[in-house]
Amino acid sequence: MRPLSLIDDIQHCRICANQFAMTMTKHAPRPVVWFTKDADLLIMGQAPGMRVHLSRKPFTDPSGVRLRTWLGLRDVEFYDRRRIAIVPMAFCFPGYDQNKSDLAPPSICAKTWHPKVMSLLENVSLKIILGGYAQKWYLNSGSSVTATVANWERYAPEVFPLPHPSWRNNSWLKNNQWFEEDLLPVLRLRVREVMNKSSVRDS
Repeated sequence: MRPLSLIDDIQHCRICANQFAMTMTKHAPRPVVWFTKDADLLIMGQAPGMRVHLSRKPFTDPSGVRLRTWLGLRDVEFYDRRRIAIVPMAFCFPGYDQNKSDLAPPSICAKTWHPKVMSLLENVSLKIILGGYAQKWYLNSGSSVTATVANWERYAPEVFPLPHPSWRNNSWLKNNQWFEEDLLPVLRLRVREVMNKSSVRDS
């Protein structure tokens, strides 16, 4: 499948239309697709939130600000699709439950599209795996996010499991200071190494 054909197919996907129509938000599918076949760094997360659903650009929210700080990337680098692919477990905002919390990403999205996307991303040399949904899917992790992230050296330097950068994890970050003290400096060096290599390739 050609890259543009795959991207167009995902952007027009309506598999979850009936499911989304029954949520509190009653919204229509609006896939947020952000990758090219040339990307060297892959960020795998959960699903777009409401702000990203409206902007159609990934991580245009406080979680994105925190994530870019974790990675040591400027906005212009982070949003360069030639170098960074952002592939969530679901491409659409899944909606809110009755408590106005984000619903889980529908598993049918990853089952339908991820094998095709992953086969396209042949240049990826670094994967950032955010949160429990992505870690269970791609790392076959039956452990908690804390246990998986604490064992980050097992996966590095090709893969770095991280907690989701949501504000809901502020307490987690406070209680696990090793994350910022030990993991993030190594991650930033690795990100910079990959980004520098891609800059040389594209020059």
